[in-house]
Amino acid sequence: MLGWMYWTLPTALFFGSIFLLLVSMGIWELVSPTDFRRGYIIPMKTTRGDRLFISLLSMAYITAIWVALIPLTKWILIPIAIVWVVLLIAVG
Repeated sequence: MLGWMYWTLPTALFFGSIFLLLVSMGIWELVSPTDFRRGYIIPMKTTRGDRLFISLLSMAYITAIWVALIPLTKWILIPIAIVWVVLLIAVG
């Protein structure tokens, strides 16, 4: 079914992780509806889903800028991106 695209293991893990994250957030929202709250990093009222979307989008921008400008390994980028996402979702 997906033979038209060249799926490598890292690509499949990446998209699988995002899919599981979205499903988990959906279930969490059904079990415990979120309240709007104002964060420190994002100075507007947001929900968990809003913060997740903003963190994933900003992580994509950080990755693109990193790859374009800094000729270092991705193993430095991955922890930076994960810390950014956790900060936005938890403190955001």
